[in-house]
Amino acid sequence: MTGETDLRTLLASMTPELLDGTYVFATLAPHVPQPEGLEPVMVFREREGTTLIVTEEAARTTGLEASFRCRMITLNIHSSLEAVGFLAAITARLAAAGMGVNPVSGFYHDHLFVPAGRAEEAMAVLRELSMDSAS
Repeated sequence: MTGETDLRTLLASMTPELLDGTYVFATLAPHVPQPEGLEPVMVFREREGTTLIVTEEAARTTGLEASFRCRMITLNIHSSLEAVGFLAAITARLAAAGMGVNPVSGFYHDHLFVPAGRAEEAMAVLRELSMDSAS
């Protein structure tokens, strides 16, 4: 299963879904294990440390310092990891609305982490982009 690569199809067919909960980004110093029982939605290792995306509640419970209160939007279309321009088109549209976004690509879907207080606005922008691409 390789996923969709056609940009117009991706944009027109995406079905953004705003997930429940508030997320945050946290970091751990290199070689520091993550707290026991923590279930991050994303883990990424860099030279400077490990980035975790976790629920705000999980960060608080485990004592992690966190930043960027955000909501998670899943783009419900199986995009190919080789698709060209999909996230660029989305982030450009959100940027035009003055909104930062942290995108994450999984094997099956792309996910957007948008400012918590602007999640509904982000959803409206994404729906408009999808409708524009369908016509």
